[in-house]
Amino acid sequence: MAGTDYYKTLGVSKTASDEEIKKAYRKLALKYHPDKNKGDKAAEEKFKSISEAYAVLSDKEKRQQYDTFGAAGFQQRYSQEDIFRGFDFNDILREFGFGGGGRSFGRGGGTRFSFGGGGPFGGGSGFQQAEMKGSDLVYELSLTLAEVFSGTSKTVAFQHEGRSENLTVKIPRGMIDGKKLRIAGKGEPSPFGGPPGDLFIKAKIINDPRYDVQGNDLHLSREIKLTDAVLGTSVSIPTVDGKELSLRIPPGTRNKTKMRLSGHGLPVMNTNRHGDLYVTITVSTPKNLTDEQRSLFQQLADSGL
Repeated sequence: MAGTDYYKTLGVSKTASDEEIKKAYRKLALKYHPDKNKGDKAAEEKFKSISEAYAVLSDKEKRQQYDTFGAAGFQQRYSQEDIFRGFDFNDILREFGFGGGGRSFGRGGGTRFSFGGGGPFGGGSGFQQAEMKGSDLVYELSLTLAEVFSGTSKTVAFQHEGRSENLTVKIPRGMIDGKKLRIAGKGEPSPFGGPPGDLFIKAKIINDPRYDVQGNDLHLSREIKLTDAVLGTSVSIPTVDGKELSLRIPPGTRNKTKMRLSGHGLPVMNTNRHGDLYVTITVSTPKNLTDEQRSLFQQLADSGL
């Protein structure tokens, strides 16, 4: 396409921002995509030209070269292979919402284009069409800490292909915040007749007032008296599975000391490992003393303590 005005091809000005160029290409790609215009050679050629324009204008270095040397000068320096080198259609189409990551150009899965003749759109065989996958869906599922600890089964209700559908899902142990399960084929239908996308079940842990959850680790606080900090004591610590652990506080423990109970956190998904349970010890300082208590403290102070 020697002498092609890439800005005109995409319908944008020479001062267009990266976002404006991206929006223009997405709009035109949706209109002229070969799967929506089967057998239409004119649409196929238009799709090739807008893709070439976007390959140049979306790349900072290529765009600078194009602006510096003009259309003819650029074509002398860049072959079709150069233009499309490093241009990943798979990532671009996924970003534009053409499907759940299953589409690519010249790579496995989704819509592909032949690489004959110096570039993905070079001569000869033209477009080699394959099925285009629909978009993925994400369902956020609320789980208690006990359910994360032990695993569970949940029934989720979601919209699939225009109707409400119920699905029972087995939740494995250790499915903490942000972890996902993939249910194949339960996503959006393909707009071009291909396979549907997938449904992803994403975990969201319900707040538990006892613990602060950080990944697979659990954190809580325990307050002890000043005398217990000095002389030592034991405190009871609850675990997610309903047990009570006795944690020994050694004499001379300082305020804000953090102690670790190894392996008493949440399970690590798909492993036999667990996170840890951390206990922060806070030492309370008495504010209102009786005369007797004040006298005792004065004696301690006089003794040099």
